Amino acid sequence: MTPVLSLKNLTKRFGPVLAADDISLDLMHGEVLALLGENGAGKTTLMNMLFGQYVPDAGSVEVFDAGQPRTLPAGNAQAAIDARIGMVHQHFTLAENLSVLDSVVLGAEPLWSFRRALSPARTRLTDLMTRSGLTVPLDAKISALTVGERQRVEILKALYRDVRVLVLDEPTAVLTPQEADGLFAALRTMVADGLSVIFISHKLREVLAFSDRIMVLRHGKAVGEMPTAEADAARIIRMMVGEDHKMPDRSPGTPGDLRLHLQNLSTSGTRPLRNVTLDAHGGQIIGIAGVSGNGQTTLAQVISGLEQPSAGSLSIQGQTIDRLTPKSALAHKIGRIPEDRHHDGIVPALTVAENLVLERLDDSDVQHFGFLRKSGIAENAARLSSAYDVRGPGIAARAALLSGGNIQKLILARVIEAAPDVILANQPTRGLDFRAAAEISRRLIEARDRGAAVILISEDLDEVLALSDRIFVMHDGHCLETDSRDRTDIGYAMAGEAA
Repeated sequence: MTPVLSLKNLTKRFGPVLAADDISLDLMHGEVLALLGENGAGKTTLMNMLFGQYVPDAGSVEVFDAGQPRTLPAGNAQAAIDARIGMVHQHFTLAENLSVLDSVVLGAEPLWSFRRALSPARTRLTDLMTRSGLTVPLDAKISALTVGERQRVEILKALYRDVRVLVLDEPTAVLTPQEADGLFAALRTMVADGLSVIFISHKLREVLAFSDRIMVLRHGKAVGEMPTAEADAARIIRMMVGEDHKMPDRSPGTPGDLRLHLQNLSTSGTRPLRNVTLDAHGGQIIGIAGVSGNGQTTLAQVISGLEQPSAGSLSIQGQTIDRLTPKSALAHKIGRIPEDRHHDGIVPALTVAENLVLERLDDSDVQHFGFLRKSGIAENAARLSSAYDVRGPGIAARAALLSGGNIQKLILARVIEAAPDVILANQPTRGLDFRAAAEISRRLIEARDRGAAVILISEDLDEVLALSDRIFVMHDGHCLETDSRDRTDIGYAMAGEAA
């Protein structure tokens, strides 16, 4: 095998933090390399140095032309593009008002041209879709595409520029199982034709199925690599976290009292709910699967009191609620782990300690006659930070300085310690590494076993299958329960199709 890319001894510091410590990596022609590691392990820093978005403190990036190495200038993104290196980010960067054709050729046309050469571009793109299997209607607006089709457009943008190295960051995070399988099949065809891929993912099942070789980073260092054929989940996790670790065991929950009931509930707006009927009992985890944009966010807002239904009813503990607000939701003992942890889960300018008491400001250990009790707030923060392993610069530091995983643990601590009757967990492990995800899953199971009704909304079907006692599927605002635990059946339901 011949190399197409070589990262040599790349090092990057951010103040006292050594984000990348002397990392070297080789990528071979026609190879799929899985790059794994916990949050903060150095994956993003490494890729940003590869693309010239960060200037390394030491080390270099080499590409190979006809077998001969050529060093790319540090901190020069255009040099990486010219070397035919492309990246598809987890979060799409498409202009929704443009057509697919315009989106793909955007930035690839010469600025000095007086006329757009769309006909040759259409012919080339049609041929590219035929060869890759990534078909999308070229004249459709991006806003009209499904999530899976948008993912294809992002990849076609890179392939249209004739990349020879493609970096994929969590490429299946918002895809149905069928869309993910189709994506991998198309990529395998392109790899057979000589494309080289760096594949970043937290989904070990996909890593084991798709990659040829696995490299693991931990605390900014490359700690090992192995052929995928010699790997298994336990060995990968041991290398990632430095010890044996596994997801918590889930025994079936025992249903208790009815905590929350939605009856023929509908909303207005851009992503409305349509006659949703759902009941959540204490002692159970209700899993809600679905592709992003099918009403899950709206459902979470209704249960949180952030959006009012236009029809139907909502009852808590058998009591019909005419108008639920965020404040009354807390009074009715509904705990919320929001989808956007940074925007909706914390006040970034407040301290870690202050964020931990945001939803219990009326408690006597938090305030007395309107004056905050700083000693009580600090004692609470010290206790919860220790119990929930919230790591960072300290409880007196701004919450904005915490990593995403530690922000999620802060929110979890605040919610769980309030002992709610209903826990709304919306994408609770999105973007988290295996260890952080396992800890959050364990806490949700413990809350269920203490009698809480847990409503788990997740686009990760593996997470829904692993944790849920009952499973609902959302599509186009409808929410229907399924008895199947088969990935294929649920995947078809997520796409709005019969299996």
